Amino acid sequence: MTDTTDLRETTDLRETVERFWATAENRDWDAFADTLTDDVVYTMPQTRERISGKEPFVRFNREYPSDWHLRTERVVAEPGQVVTWLRFTVGTEEMHALTFFTGDEKGRIATVTDFWPEPYEPPASRDHLAALTERY
Repeated sequence: MTDTTDLRETTDLRETVERFWATAENRDWDAFADTLTDDVVYTMPQTRERISGKEPFVRFNREYPSDWHLRTERVVAEPGQVVTWLRFTVGTEEMHALTFFTGDEKGRIATVTDFWPEPYEPPASRDHLAALTERY
């Protein structure tokens, strides 16, 4: 049997994360800030950078260079955490990002962890397996 509190928490955080991305795309920084806890922590493991606090995190996004746009490909939610897969475009360049969120008891975002994988060619050591794969 599923606990209805868990379902509500999953739905609340999922809706908050969807609003987070929509407000980022729309550059509505006040509404973006409303999705966050005051002590939100943003982490980028690949560059080993961390931003602590709502104001610095909002400023980081507001002042981020270039004219980027995002599209949500997938959202996976469970109680207390949400994962998104996004496509970002900057000019003609397209990038993918995976972002992990945790929330507080009010459904606001408490932590954000961003992964920005770089595309690469299959390694030569796997050439003998090429017949098993399809390139797209």
